Amino acid sequence: MASGFFAILDDIGALMDDVAMASKLATRKTAGILGDDLAVNAEKATGFLASREIPVLWAITKGSFLNKLIIVPIALLLQAFFPIAIKVILILGGFYLAYEGVEKIIEYFFHNSKPADEAAVEVIKDDADAEKAKVKSAVLTDFILSIEIVIIALGSVLDKSLAIQILTVSVVAILATVGVYGIVALIVRMDDAGYKLIKRSNDKGFFGSLGHLLVKALPIIIKVLAVVGTIALILVAGGIFVHNIEFMHHVLPNLQSTIKEFGAGIVGGLIAIPIMMGGKKLISIVKK
Repeated sequence: MASGFFAILDDIGALMDDVAMASKLATRKTAGILGDDLAVNAEKATGFLASREIPVLWAITKGSFLNKLIIVPIALLLQAFFPIAIKVILILGGFYLAYEGVEKIIEYFFHNSKPADEAAVEVIKDDADAEKAKVKSAVLTDFILSIEIVIIALGSVLDKSLAIQILTVSVVAILATVGVYGIVALIVRMDDAGYKLIKRSNDKGFFGSLGHLLVKALPIIIKVLAVVGTIALILVAGGIFVHNIEFMHHVLPNLQSTIKEFGAGIVGGLIAIPIMMGGKKLISIVKK
């Protein structure tokens, strides 16, 4: 009986080794999308009052965990019984990401009529409805990005056993959420860390200077993340179109991939915007 027990432990150890290796490979393959996920969610998690940043981020993080909890089993089932559905879901998600990215660009260039300081006050005002709307938008965007992360992770272990597939995808999903939102939390609290350093050092020496640097750097980082996050949305969407729509492989085949994906994302967003606007108008009419 003892030998049987140790044999089971040996099997579990071997399985964990296989999962660790597979997870390392899957994480490497999803590194690009994780970087985009970080940029997008860092931008979405900013713009709140300091007292609301962590509660809002925690709400988005819980939504992200729930997204993974829904996506992982569905992705495994679809891959086993109806794999074409995964591609369709990815493409539809790509149109939503493209819509979000292109809408931000259009909003910036054509509808930014209010002064910058007035707009900033409006963004950070303590409005419960606006906060809920932004959290909802962030969780929805996370849902689509999570689909791609899970699909890429699953695609890297299709030749493995079902147990390794389940464990690997689950590990990557958890690491993606903890890693991305952990870094986002550090970013949004940079200014608080800076103020504490300034206070404890009496605004003197290296730590005082570091505190001022952190405080001054946060607004710049937020602006950079807003730009990077918008570009990331369009690039992720374009990547989905190029890699999952057959005829896109043959469009401008010699064009550099990043430029091609960005262009595809822009076109997808321009297609999606009138559809989304029409859908919103229809919903508002139905509600009345």
